[in-house]
Amino acid sequence: MRKHVLLGVALFAICFSGAAIAASSPSSKLAGKWSGTYSGAFAGKFTLHWRQTGSKLTGSITLSNPAGQYSISGRMRDGKIQFGVVGAGATYKGSVHGTSMRGSYISPRGGGTWSAHKTSK
Repeated sequence: MRKHVLLGVALFAICFSGAAIAASSPSSKLAGKWSGTYSGAFAGKFTLHWRQTGSKLTGSITLSNPAGQYSISGRMRDGKIQFGVVGAGATYKGSVHGTSMRGSYISPRGGGTWSAHKTSK
């Protein structure tokens, strides 16, 4: 009987530690398509296409002003996001709440604010 109790306690501890590990992983799934707007030094609309591996983000952003598609990379940790446009010198930071995110950006020509929502996986 004592072996069964110890085995039960051991299995519970293993399962509980697995739940704690799962709870500490990124809660937001950013991979997919996001649409948003930005204002400030530049104003317009954008579309993000994210790929996510853990907290690491890669993908592309399509801007309406200045018009173009650019590579992006960044990270998301504890509900905070940071990313940059490769080659354009713009950096973004903000917070993620489920299927929406918002924050600020800075570029060589000034900064402003942005917000986006997830449109598909």
